[in-house]
Amino acid sequence: MTFYQLLVLIHVISAILGLGPGFIMTYILTKTDKIAELRHSYQLRGRLHLIVMSGGIILLVTGLSMGAINPYLFRTGWYVLSLVLYFVALAFGPLLLSPLTKKIRPMLAAHDGEDIPEGYWPLAKKVYLYENIINGIFVVIIVLMMLKPF
Repeated sequence: MTFYQLLVLIHVISAILGLGPGFIMTYILTKTDKIAELRHSYQLRGRLHLIVMSGGIILLVTGLSMGAINPYLFRTGWYVLSLVLYFVALAFGPLLLSPLTKKIRPMLAAHDGEDIPEGYWPLAKKVYLYENIINGIFVVIIVLMMLKPF
């Protein structure tokens, strides 16, 4: 096995381990109807997020490393578009998701009672929308990596 093939193997495994949990993170939150369940769901999401972030970093490092080994990749449309889409998806975190979750966390921590506070749902729907867009971007990236259409 060459070093490049090892990078490809690590890249694929990190995609499975890193992106896979990301596809279920939204689902975990949508199936709760009590505040205790929702708080627990956010704890689970936090743990999954660490896996997703670790896998995402490995994906980026291995992807760029493969480009450094084979610079012609930077002249292929599928590779460049995949990188651009990846950075767009990464930008969603600090620009869109983080401001929303910074509003949600204190709301859930301060809430008394068993029901989920009403102010939670409008914010959560925005989070779900952005996360679904991110997941869609990752599906497009996966397709580009598999098919290499241009």
